Amino acid sequence: MGPRATRPATAQRLLTSGRMTSPRRASTLGRRAALFALATPLVVRGARAQGQAHPLKPVSLTLPWLAEGSNLFAHVAKARGYFAEAGLDVTISRGFGSVAAAQAVGAGRFDFGIAAPSAAIQQMAKGLPLISLATLAYDATMGIAVPKDGPIRTPADLAGRTLAGTITSGEYPFLPAWAKRAGLDLGQVKLVTVDPNLRQRLLMEKQADAISGFVISMAPTFGALNYPARYMMFSAAGLPLYSNALLTQQARFRSDPATCQGMATALLKAIRLVMLEPEEAMRLFFAAVPEAGLAPGAREQVRIGLGIFRRTVIAGPPRQGGLGVTPDDAWDAMTDLVMEFVAAPGDVRPERAATTTNAFVGGVTLSGPEWSGADAASREFAAILA
Repeated sequence: MGPRATRPATAQRLLTSGRMTSPRRASTLGRRAALFALATPLVVRGARAQGQAHPLKPVSLTLPWLAEGSNLFAHVAKARGYFAEAGLDVTISRGFGSVAAAQAVGAGRFDFGIAAPSAAIQQMAKGLPLISLATLAYDATMGIAVPKDGPIRTPADLAGRTLAGTITSGEYPFLPAWAKRAGLDLGQVKLVTVDPNLRQRLLMEKQADAISGFVISMAPTFGALNYPARYMMFSAAGLPLYSNALLTQQARFRSDPATCQGMATALLKAIRLVMLEPEEAMRLFFAAVPEAGLAPGAREQVRIGLGIFRRTVIAGPPRQGGLGVTPDDAWDAMTDLVMEFVAAPGDVRPERAATTTNAFVGGVTLSGPEWSGADAASREFAAILA
């Protein structure tokens, strides 16, 4: 009864007090919450053993895009029974981009969603009552792709050359910020806007010298096609844009923290499995979503996408604060970038204390040797993000 009684009060105070917990306190809160979450399945199993099983609570979750390597942990959480352990029956739907996912959650069409924090912050600035419950990956992998054996070796080499991009793609608004920090005069680059489905073909057919996009989407396709590409990462130029976060409505956070805790813990447990047992994670994923492996090269695409996802977790702060932790300064930096480069006139900077929380993280961790093992096992993908 203790954790069950204190959790709603804690979550309520976090949203209304106008403050953000420190990583150390967040970790403590997360560990307490994890004990609550781990205790729940014991109660459920005990009730079932006595013929008094409680029905699972229906919950809807939207992905940011199609089911793929970067988000397969959601299907792993369901297939492995982590959602059920939390008393939840989760329906997972494909997404149509992070902005659309954030809008759908904010409008209440889904209970929870996975979307890029930059897209979520953009929608928060427009007044959507969203809150981020956990960071799920720590590099959005925005970047520039160029032929590996071509003459472009540094950002400055793009001067006088053609860069193809898509205006509606999430990385495109941040091109000026990247160019400025990378020492490139973007005015000297010939920018060509194209359909997102054409970008990679244009590069492969040498109709563009470079393309912009998300490396976690570009690299798996290029890898499956054996096309040698090299990437210039926005993060390498000091743009701290995270990949995906678990979102819900602020009202749900206030009224139903137990479900928020269950969702966060289940997804983070699945990420832990992904970090330690990627082959098992892929087996569970393809069993749950068999169509994801039918196309030629599809399984290799998923493997590469999953490998890049694992590297973004390893490169982030979870070693100190546990899986899912969101440092205050990182959220503030992302908000700064969104307000400068993406926000529209009339948008209002969202308050951090009301739009992100560490209350539900810190309870799912890896040991030092486990981090080392995950690092060693995923070094194949480290060069992609260098």
